[in-house]
Order: sequence, then C-alpha cells, then structure tokens
Amino acid sequence: MKKLTLSVCQMMVSDKKEDNLKKAEDMIRRAVNDDGANLVVLPEMFNCPYNNSYFPGFAEEYPGPTAGMLSSLAKELGVYIIGGSISEREGDKIYNTSYIFNQEGKLLGSHRKMHLFDIDIEGEITFKESETLGRGNIPTVIETDFCKIGVAICYDMRFPELMRLMVLEGAEIIVIPAAFNMTTGPAHWKDLIKVRAIDNQVYFVAASPARNMKASYQPYGHSAIANPWGDFIAMAGEGEEIITGEIDLDYLEKIRQQLPLLKHRRTDVYHITY
Repeated sequence: MKKLTLSVCQMMVSDKKEDNLKKAEDMIRRAVNDDGANLVVLPEMFNCPYNNSYFPGFAEEYPGPTAGMLSSLAKELGVYIIGGSISEREGDKIYNTSYIFNQEGKLLGSHRKMHLFDIDIEGEITFKESETLGRGNIPTVIETDFCKIGVAICYDMRFPELMRLMVLEGAEIIVIPAAFNMTTGPAHWKDLIKVRAIDNQVYFVAASPARNMKASYQPYGHSAIANPWGDFIAMAGEGEEIITGEIDLDYLEKIRQQLPLLKHRRTDVYHITY
C-alpha cells in the first residue's frame, strides 16, 4: 500500500493520569472515525505532566494500564498507534518510552529516549532529565504494512546521526513525539522538522502536547507533518487539536529518484555505525 492517512493528536495534558488516558482515547477515536486515520500519533509524556517531579509517580512497568489501553484500542479500531511516550519503570530505573502497536494490538516495538534533555539556557530555562530518567541505547525502526517507520523522542531529533541511521535501516517516515518549550520551540521547532525531512527525504512527523499556560513546563505546540521536499502538509496551532495528512510513498520514491541524496553519500569517506 503506497498511501496512508496519519493523524497527530495534540492533546492537553493534566496532572490526572485517568483524565489523560480518557482524552487520548477520545482523540484517537476521532482521528480514526472522523479523519480516516490508518496511523495515529500521540505526544511526548501524554499521560503525565512533563516535569521531573511527576515522572516517578506516573511511571508504569510494561504492560501497564497505559500500554493496555493503547493495545486494546489499536485492535478495536484496526489502526496503528504510536503511543507518544510515557514514564516507564524497569527495575530501579525510569525511562521516557514510546510504545508502538499494530492493528491487532500487538506491540511492534518500543523506543527509550536516547538523548536526555539536560540544558541550561541563561535567563530562559533549566531542565535536566538525567536527574530522573535513564538513557535508551537502541535506535528504533518498526515494520508496518505500509513501510518502515523510525521512532525517536523529542531531544533525539536534534542529533542528525540518529535520524540518518534510521533512514539507512529503511525508514520512510520518522515520528517524533516531542515537547519543545517556549524557548526552544519558537527558535528551532519548525526549522528542525523541515531540515530533517529534507536531509533524509522522509515524511517527518512531530507530535507535541497542547500548550498549557498553567503548567510549570509549557509545551510549544505546533505539531506538524512535513513531506520529503520539506513542505508542511499539516500543522497545528498551540491549542488542543487533531491534524491529519496523507503520506504518499510514491511521492517519496519520486523525490529520492530525482534528487538521489542517499545514493550520493560518500561511504568511502564516511559512514555511520552503532
């Protein structure tokens, strides 16, 4: 199948997990029933406020209630779900993890955020995920009936080596649940999405929570879908909404044939391994 419909649920996240799960379920149902989505993407930390103080209390071992809800819903609706990310506990460690389910509700894979958001921008924002979270070590590319999809989380998208590595493993869509803030978002969000799509000749999907001005950490919003030429085919505002776009894999192949960047790499001079 060469085309699919992809929806991003830019949802408002509260400090009540049950409310967040209900909101996510409602928005996934709307994306499938109203927009005809074959694949639905949720934002980073969609069941938990994005703050170190919340991660331990909201953390779930797999399979927990959040993964169970996503699995059941994927099977009921016959849709792929990339479950944004949640706080995952394994042993004495906590990770920022995305679960990916197919139409039968089977777990296709999971991604643990590899690059932790430890920043200190003077006069703007200080945040250190490493105070609470552990690092993942494995790039994530999953196989679907449509194509291979690379999944990473937020700060991961700033590292072009990881994005290219997923493409070299066959990814034609890259999905990034992400919660850029009101400093990094206006500065870099749209440019990074556009450049990553162009450099890798992929559909690049970035899924943000809706902006909550009452929260201690305020997401930028503006979830977006960019095509392999770098055009935005869908973009949200700052509030809660669902955006939907058509992924045309024939168009992707046309771009890669006409401007064969991936074939022109000088692998005799440089290469990426892990």
